[in-house]
Amino acid sequence: MNIQNILQQAQKVQEQLARMQEELGNRTVTASSGGGMVQVVANGRQEIISITIAPEAVDPRDIPMLQDLVTAAVNEALRNSRNLLQEEMAKLTGGIRIPGITL
Repeated sequence: MNIQNILQQAQKVQEQLARMQEELGNRTVTASSGGGMVQVVANGRQEIISITIAPEAVDPRDIPMLQDLVTAAVNEALRNSRNLLQEEMAKLTGGIRIPGITL
């Protein structure tokens, strides 16, 4: 394999990565906690899109529980988003880890 072919392949992978990142920004994952009382939606870029809290989850006497539910749902949404990114990256690279590309 010559150096020109390697450089062309690297450029192709870089272009595919850029497209994948753009597409992941349009894909979403959802997570919930408290039996669905708190729901969080994140995109493939690990950005929180929305948080929905059911009215029955709001008890002014138990704010710490609500905070725990929100934290749990956000963390689960971000885990789901990272999994989505890893799945898409594996499709792109055929499961090969490329140095310098972190997930």
